[in-house]
Amino acid sequence: MKPIPLRDLLILLLAVNGWAFNVIAMKFGLMELPPLFMLTLRFVLVAALLLPFHRLTWRQLPGMMLLGFTFGFVHFGLMVIGMQTTDAGTTAVFIQMGTPIAMLLAAFWLKERLRYQQIGGVVVAFLGVMILAGSPALSHWQSIMWLLMSACGWACSTVLIKRLPPIAPLAMTGWLSLFAIPLVGVSSLLTEQHQFTLLLAAGWRGWLGVIYSALGSSILAYSLWYGLLKRYPASQILPWSLLSPALALLMGVAILHESLDHSKVIGTLLTVGGILLAVVRGTVMKKRVVV
Repeated sequence: MKPIPLRDLLILLLAVNGWAFNVIAMKFGLMELPPLFMLTLRFVLVAALLLPFHRLTWRQLPGMMLLGFTFGFVHFGLMVIGMQTTDAGTTAVFIQMGTPIAMLLAAFWLKERLRYQQIGGVVVAFLGVMILAGSPALSHWQSIMWLLMSACGWACSTVLIKRLPPIAPLAMTGWLSLFAIPLVGVSSLLTEQHQFTLLLAAGWRGWLGVIYSALGSSILAYSLWYGLLKRYPASQILPWSLLSPALALLMGVAILHESLDHSKVIGTLLTVGGILLAVVRGTVMKKRVVV
């Protein structure tokens, strides 16, 4: 395993920090825009920017439509709903639970064997989530439910990708965004009010939530990440993504002035540590779908 030179290490840290700040940007956006409407705008922007450069074959079409539901609607839709009453750091940690859940799904669905180290890591990660759920920062049990269901959507999408015909990562991002637009958009029309009035009145916070999540996270950070995965083994690169929830936690404290209690710190350390234990030298999904 070759060492990572300084240039690529800086690119790696830029991608990870980009994902961490995405949670902050979305929290800013939720201050001025309804969650599902903001997500719809994000998908529209991503699709508009990526689809002109990426074609889809008929063989790839059913898989992208399915990912539009599991990843676009279930993962992202439930995540932004849960984020409304949860702080940024906790959101990022809960979403990372998609990794151990994906391992369990792969063991059940794809018959992949889990080693004792991986099982131990999954147990530690779930213990961390239980401690994190007891944090005073999580005052609404519904937010825990939405975020865990969102992580399940992430996990299902990750396992599905292994069974689908090959497709370029940014092509996948663009097309699943397109198929998610009607699902999330109709949900916004049915459950939210005054969307366009709020959009016209939105300031920099609302537009930051839309533009950064589309450009900074879905396109820029994603492109940097996959560029690195082409040059280095997945087992060498993927553990670095676990810095993202810890960085989001620190950014939430520094930028959004969120609280930092013992339950949140211990829960985050156990969750991230458990996931790290589970993925190091284990069976890791090479295509990482991102927030």
